[in-house]
Amino acid sequence: MNDLDVVIVGAGPTGLALGVDLARRGVDALVVEKADRLFPGSRGKGIQPRTMEVLEDLGVLDAILTAGGRYPAGMIWQDGERVGEHRMFDADEVKEAAGDSAFTEPWMVPQWRTQEILFARLRELGGRVEFGREVAGLDQDGDGVSVRCASGPELRARYVVAADGGRSAVRRALGIGMTGETVDPKPVLVSDVRITGLDRDNWHVFPPRGDGDGYLAICPLAGTEDFQLVAQFPEGTAVDISLDGIRKVAAGRSHLAPEDVTEVRWASEFRPRAALADRFRSGRVFLAGDAAHVHSPAGGQGLNTSVQDAYNLGWKLGAVVHGGAPASLLDTYEEERRPLAAQMLGISTGVHRGEVRRGAATVQLGLGYRESSLTEDARSEAGSVRAGDRAPDTTIDGVRLFDAFRGPHWTLLALGTQAPALHAEPVHVIEGPTQEPYGKGLFLVRPDGYVGWTGDSAAGLAEYLARFGLR
Repeated sequence: MNDLDVVIVGAGPTGLALGVDLARRGVDALVVEKADRLFPGSRGKGIQPRTMEVLEDLGVLDAILTAGGRYPAGMIWQDGERVGEHRMFDADEVKEAAGDSAFTEPWMVPQWRTQEILFARLRELGGRVEFGREVAGLDQDGDGVSVRCASGPELRARYVVAADGGRSAVRRALGIGMTGETVDPKPVLVSDVRITGLDRDNWHVFPPRGDGDGYLAICPLAGTEDFQLVAQFPEGTAVDISLDGIRKVAAGRSHLAPEDVTEVRWASEFRPRAALADRFRSGRVFLAGDAAHVHSPAGGQGLNTSVQDAYNLGWKLGAVVHGGAPASLLDTYEEERRPLAAQMLGISTGVHRGEVRRGAATVQLGLGYRESSLTEDARSEAGSVRAGDRAPDTTIDGVRLFDAFRGPHWTLLALGTQAPALHAEPVHVIEGPTQEPYGKGLFLVRPDGYVGWTGDSAAGLAEYLARFGLR
């Protein structure tokens, strides 16, 4: 297993999504995971509209849609009675923010199921995951990285990506610190349980009773027979995650009897925290996902930001490893992703503290890279779509743009103007009339669906493409 292009440490959503993206680009990548199986819990269950678009491009949308479902309405309970519904997010605001997107609301899929789907897609593409391979250390030189594992042979790769979670062993080995804060000192229990006596049409919420207990929330997990049970405790509480402990919490804070909780399938305890790695790169090693940023689960931003880290890094690694792009392209990963991760951390914390509403701020469709060094606007009059923006979806001469964008290639849109002759194979060309919201001009769309370059004419386009080894 020596002489790999990339070693990805961690088989969570980030590592698996990156593995899928690299596999479809022909990059020889290996995912190593210290556990002996995929993560078994529901933890990150909300997939935002922008991530749904990413998953469509990665070829797993149908499986994700089949596996999940819409979020149920929240139901507030008091003294064993239903006292009113609670909207978990502003559906009208989300729909308006979705704009051109085919996805107008968050989609619920338990994290374990999302990982199974990505794992199956990775294997379909010829990718590999080795379980039971805990990284014990690594050494870099000018040509690559040697990765030592607690068991099995040493690995050698041109690049390494740490996607091994908030307690990342790779990040610690690199000496990269994290700056952050405890969002809430009160411990939280999260568990996947089987329950009788509750309907699956509502997200059941039991507010604190005023006796020092915290809230209890029980959400049916779409596509399964399970519920996700979440309970908050007073600061300093030792949380019991056993079946008896969870039964006691459920019975003490709701009308349920202890025996109504029939099974605990997975359970964990945590204290909500927000933290950002001081750097996302050290030489040939990159941090992605929770290894780079740790969120409160409120607002459903952690998994989504993490998958989009992978989506940003994947095409750049592919371009450098096999596409003739200069290694300096990889500098833009931290440049583009770290500011957005900081922004999403602020939103997650704001949602947790009740300062930000789940809605337009949480769907992630408005995020972009206008300030990136990869962004060039050469149009004389900038329209509503600018370089650095997510390329909107629309239909041009019967062709849906997101269908045309799907795949590892670049796309040049020539709208209301003639397309130049291009000899760069990875660039697909679409010609059509002036089309809103783009307007008139040339729009070069990156492999990750963001507009990289715009112009009134082809002047400067060849020079821009040359930056990525495209001629």
